[in-house]
Amino acid sequence: MTNIASKANSWILQPKPNAAASLRLFCFPFAGGGAQSFRTWPDALPSTVEVCPVQLPGRELRIKELPFSNVVPMLEPLATAIRPSLDKPFAFFGHSMGAIIAFELARKLRRDHNLLPECLIVSARVAPHLPIPRAPIHNLPSAEFLEALKGLKGTPKEVLENQALMDIVTPLLRADLAVHEAYSYLEETRLQCPILAFGGLQDTEASRQAIDAWQEHTTGGFVRRMLPGDHFFIVTAQTLFLRTLSQELYPIARKASGAKSGGPEVTLAQAV
Repeated sequence: MTNIASKANSWILQPKPNAAASLRLFCFPFAGGGAQSFRTWPDALPSTVEVCPVQLPGRELRIKELPFSNVVPMLEPLATAIRPSLDKPFAFFGHSMGAIIAFELARKLRRDHNLLPECLIVSARVAPHLPIPRAPIHNLPSAEFLEALKGLKGTPKEVLENQALMDIVTPLLRADLAVHEAYSYLEETRLQCPILAFGGLQDTEASRQAIDAWQEHTTGGFVRRMLPGDHFFIVTAQTLFLRTLSQELYPIARKASGAKSGGPEVTLAQAV
């Protein structure tokens, strides 16, 4: 992957540069995930969308850096890094932990720069004002933490059963899960951009009602899409998920390009 802005910008990566795209999609990973989680997306999404994975500290190319365990101190350096890449219309996508990062970054950009994404796309995460419907696991003792990770089904079995690998990834997993589990919502004015929220039909951590509650955070229209699968449906039902995401992104990218269609334009807000 190459950097979108400059080699000095380690936060924003780009697998397939696309200068002709009308919309940049910045993607924030789930706990323990990294930019490689989005490596196949450019080939599956509309050619008008430039996929820009966000590389957080503590993983992959930034494995030697300490991961954040709280979203708040992450926002300033992330906003500084992403700001030069917001020279064209953009959208945010975040899955689970990534949804909270995307949400809080959108609010910070609005506060500091009067900027908003064309759409905030969240996935597998209860709305910010709701508690996660399970006990936190990030601070459990080692044995209990390992068992809890197995229950979440997000860490590959071969990693869980390899003690050397677990010694490497456990600090990252604990920090990321703290970002996700210990998040504390502070009320602000609703975002003016639309929110598109994805959920898994069998996800016990983010129910349909908890996904629907995201509409309380926007005045710009809301759409909910439920797909088969549990918390990691974006992996287990990836083909269907990316097809659905493509269908939702196409009119957003078209609107961002200023293109005129022959018929009435369908926007996210109209599709509720």
